Amino acid sequence: MYTTEKNLNKLHRNQATFFLDPKEQIELKKKLKHTSYHIYLPYPDSEKNIFYTTNPPKVVLFEIKSKIPLEHRDILGTVFSLNITNEVFGDIIITNQHYYIYVLESMAPYIKNNLLMIKNSHVILDEIPLETLQDYHRKFETITIIASSNRLDTMIARLTQTSRSQVLEKFRNKEVILNYNIAKNNSYLLKENDVFSVRKYGKYRYIGIKKETKSKNYMIEIKRYL
Repeated sequence: MYTTEKNLNKLHRNQATFFLDPKEQIELKKKLKHTSYHIYLPYPDSEKNIFYTTNPPKVVLFEIKSKIPLEHRDILGTVFSLNITNEVFGDIIITNQHYYIYVLESMAPYIKNNLLMIKNSHVILDEIPLETLQDYHRKFETITIIASSNRLDTMIARLTQTSRSQVLEKFRNKEVILNYNIAKNNSYLLKENDVFSVRKYGKYRYIGIKKETKSKNYMIEIKRYL
């Protein structure tokens, strides 16, 4: 995998990696069995992290000042519109109507100078101390679903309140991401802690089947990222 090899080479040159999502971290760890390394976590349960050997990474935390309410997808979509890849920025955090994003120091000036509007509204990026969110923990909304199966397409249909044909269309349009890859198998049976997202509908973590109902359906618990 090119990304894994690229980050492995950076570590061998005593440089920190880029931001890695959970799947990329697992792949890189397989290659580092006999290598001493550290992992930089911006906050306790961060998803996107950075590997390094001796020189810690240089990271900037921006607070996005907005006059209108924003959602994660609004910020993410605008960041991608700057023609940058997801390896140069970390998690996007929304808490108490405050918006934050971690970025590599090398990309901070470019992002600050070009991320000027979100949802047709002007925004300002202020650099703030990294310690601001050092004790932050992710927040979730717990959702309980009654369904005949824990198939991925069934869960999406329930969560988005759309028809089976509309859900299949989302798969065809590559709008469904499963464990950080484009989902190709709509009949995939979800496993504990699988993470999936649907464009315009949010990101979810599958917790599991809690019990079987009298009608032979299942009571399923899912957590929605807030």
